[in-house]
Amino acid sequence: MASPELEILAYITCFGNTDVDSSHLNILKAYRAVSLHLEKFPEDRSRFPNFTSTVKPILARGSAGPLEGDLHSAQYFHGRDGLSEISERHPELEVGSEGCQHPHLTITNSPGLEVASQLIRSRPPRTITYIALGPLTDLACLMTNDASLVRDRIGRIVCMGGALDVPGNTSPVAEFNFFADPYAVKKLLIENAEIMNPTLLPLDRFMLLPLDLTTSHELPFPIYKAKVDPSFETSAKPSKEADKSPLTHFTTSFLEQVRDIMLKFGKDALELHDIVAVWCAIENPPVPDSNVDILASGWKTRSRIFDIERTGELTRGFLVVDRRDDLIAYAPGANRAKVQAELEKHNMRHGTWESTAVPAFVETEREPKDLHPGRVVCVHATPGPSVLLDLLLKRVWGVTM
Repeated sequence: MASPELEILAYITCFGNTDVDSSHLNILKAYRAVSLHLEKFPEDRSRFPNFTSTVKPILARGSAGPLEGDLHSAQYFHGRDGLSEISERHPELEVGSEGCQHPHLTITNSPGLEVASQLIRSRPPRTITYIALGPLTDLACLMTNDASLVRDRIGRIVCMGGALDVPGNTSPVAEFNFFADPYAVKKLLIENAEIMNPTLLPLDRFMLLPLDLTTSHELPFPIYKAKVDPSFETSAKPSKEADKSPLTHFTTSFLEQVRDIMLKFGKDALELHDIVAVWCAIENPPVPDSNVDILASGWKTRSRIFDIERTGELTRGFLVVDRRDDLIAYAPGANRAKVQAELEKHNMRHGTWESTAVPAFVETEREPKDLHPGRVVCVHATPGPSVLLDLLLKRVWGVTM
């Protein structure tokens, strides 16, 4: 809503952090918070260029579960409502009768798959960006339903998901979105490597942002407290509506419990995984009239080859990279001094743990990407966490570092 570079065409909610209906309501809660804020502070309207009554994004429901296998959610982290239980802790933020309508949204009962297809068909070819911030189920269904439409007309697909060379966040080895539906990942990204098929996903227009990249981009809670809400603490001292703007009350109300959880993990910050993906889409629009994809300054990608574990008892969602040809890959139990010496020899950065800097990419991954049909373009560098943090603070809350 605060990005002038984008025209939001639709929100298609799905299962993931919570169930599909709760995700649907959370879009309405966000819109309600911005509406109340702009009623009280109309001078801030210019900060939300996508929040108008003339351009109404469609709000539709997508998939309620994965293509195959058990249904998993991240309610253990995000609460049953997907917003840190604000439905119970802050009932004043409920949408009530607004659940079926909103002046700035077009709410439909049409399936998200149908909405996406109609939008892609109605807009000029190669102009729409599909941003996948949850499980890839809906995109997999879209490809099953009309692969040629996506291949011929989609401009770019930006996806937050997976963990290649770092630990997972929902299990020791898996990132949540890929854990939630590994079958969709297999169908979209891995099967491309197994057969040259013109109906498969156009990987030349797909960009993956894994945990390897996104985890380092954070909103430190002490900065949020200093710049946005001086009264911000934890759920033990809940936000009071009368003390702040409606928008700040809304964000503080779900961040206070997130802070509780993150402190248990030893970090006083919110990791901006999905926000990095939206930032990538903002900075790197589709290139409809050229086969040369030039990224904005500071953004860098590498082509990777991997497979995904779908049914493992302990490894569901694990991205498997073949490292057998890599002479300098870090192995569990390796001598730390030798690893550090190898890092220095190749001028590689040391991480907090050496394994964050390696394993290095295997030789087979350094070949030109068009020699292999199954390569996935993975973002490995952005203009920097501080640049995103400054942009986020300025656009959402109107404050600067």
